[in-house]
Amino acid sequence: MGEALRTAAFPPSALRPVLDSWLFTLESDVTAAEPDLAERGGDALNAAVGRLLEQRLAAVSVRTPAFAQALRAYRSALMAGDSAGADALAAWLGGQPHVAASAKRSAGIRGELDHFGAMGFLQGLLEVLRDAGHPGLLLVLDEVETLQRVRGDVRDKAFNALRQLLDEIDSGRYPGLFLIITGTPAFYDGPSGVSRLPPLAERLATDFSTDPRFDNPRAVQLRLAGFDRESLLALGVKVRDLYAAGADEPDRISKTVDDAYVGELADAVTGSLGGKIGVAPRVFLKKLVADVLDRVDQFADFDPRRHYKLTLAAGELSEEERNAATMSAPAAARADHIDLDLP
Repeated sequence: MGEALRTAAFPPSALRPVLDSWLFTLESDVTAAEPDLAERGGDALNAAVGRLLEQRLAAVSVRTPAFAQALRAYRSALMAGDSAGADALAAWLGGQPHVAASAKRSAGIRGELDHFGAMGFLQGLLEVLRDAGHPGLLLVLDEVETLQRVRGDVRDKAFNALRQLLDEIDSGRYPGLFLIITGTPAFYDGPSGVSRLPPLAERLATDFSTDPRFDNPRAVQLRLAGFDRESLLALGVKVRDLYAAGADEPDRISKTVDDAYVGELADAVTGSLGGKIGVAPRVFLKKLVADVLDRVDQFADFDPRRHYKLTLAAGELSEEERNAATMSAPAAARADHIDLDLP
């Protein structure tokens, strides 16, 4: 998780800046509370920071003392100028599986980070983020439907872990955590999905029998509406505007690739994919940026209406997109794709 941590100021990985900001906050807090610390020397300051560190992480240390140990060792490595040691400990705090044994020994850490330790680290990370001035943590578990394809015992263990996480969030163990789980309808409703663990299915159950217009945005599940032409066009225009904002000649790009052309390209891509708008967004955005906007940006005389014709090569399409493209082809062309074993 540490690798993917990002903030508004830092792209992945933001873990090191967050840790450093938190340690700076600790030092600022102790010096504000005891103005004479600077006069008493570095040892007094270090001891005061250490006490405050223990105090702030007291609740975490009850379950996962290794988190506080690693943070203390991380700070010690920084103060000693041991960059390699600090890097290794930051990696371990971020959940990296391969960390030098010497770095772990220096922190008094033994063994590997297991499921229970990771949950304690999540709690500790939330404390650090809060003290470093961040409102909380958005955690996204993406494409959880892949759990349906793993071995049965592994899948059931993962479902139970997910159920435990939901219960602990509900109990208030992770203040400031906002959890989003994304998955296909089959994950929530299919026989190999959450229905295999009734307690988890109960926690995620949501009534979708009403008109989608009246879906409850406060419900535990949210139904995502598919793209229609209007939303696909709005997406293309937004991407065009973002691209133009970072270009040298934003007005020329906005004028050349106007809203009408974005709509024409969206229709062309959708038509090439059998009219299935829900399949089109990825290909549409790729063509809009790489084939059109990049060329307009680099060549002053490039006019996409005169110099560009949409083509879709099989190699650039996913399996679902290839199937849609095949179905949009004339019947004779589709017949040509059938291999016949004739004598």
